[in-house]
Amino acid sequence: MVQRVFVKVVGFTDVERHALNTLFRLSEEHEAIYSPWTPGAPEAPQLVLIDGDAYEGQLELESPATRDLRLIWVGESPPKRAWRSFERPLAWPDVIESMDELFAPAAADLDFDIDFDLATEDIDTRPPDTVPPDMPPAKRALIASGQLETRLYWRARLALAHLTQADDASSAAEALEFARANAYAVALVDMSLPGMDPWVFLKELREARTEAPDIVLVKSRPSLVERARAWLVGAKAMLGQPPDPARLQSLLEEA
Repeated sequence: MVQRVFVKVVGFTDVERHALNTLFRLSEEHEAIYSPWTPGAPEAPQLVLIDGDAYEGQLELESPATRDLRLIWVGESPPKRAWRSFERPLAWPDVIESMDELFAPAAADLDFDIDFDLATEDIDTRPPDTVPPDMPPAKRALIASGQLETRLYWRARLALAHLTQADDASSAAEALEFARANAYAVALVDMSLPGMDPWVFLKELREARTEAPDIVLVKSRPSLVERARAWLVGAKAMLGQPPDPARLQSLLEEA
């Protein structure tokens, strides 16, 4: 059951606030939707996130208004009543995971398993004709999935977005080999891609070339923590499996 959780945020730098607001926006597709609490919010906050290094954070700790709220503390010397505490530098996915323990406990135990059985029409994979000298080079895509059906389906979606040049990789090693040899506008990555830890693979994929492609990840029922990690490693989006066609089409057209 989806629920909206209002979080009172006290303190933090502009950069940290920006990161936190981004994670809140990512939670709109999550079992627990997190929103920053303001005095005009329709409900009282259910959680307070306090920057213990900020002057206002110390004041908030003593405020009767938050005495009965669950408290997440960031900084040194956490109070005894803190539900969880974190030190800087912050790992925001860990903070979100602690929130999920309270409000979306089922979301924290999801694996990287995937079972995707799609059929599609045959796609012509022959190399395209040479581009005339006065024409810009066609955008190229990387498709990375251990499932043949998934690769065929993604190739069809790419074709609908006018991305007809694509390379297929069935393993992490093969995908990285392609990425080091070619420039890609977009990379569609199945998070169950065999051969390497998915987060290590994403890091190496981004480092394969100076200009990294737009990375679109696909995973069965991604949690907010996973979406947060994807955002932090520079992925453009993480979609559910099967991906929403309209959302996928929009992302491909933006590549």
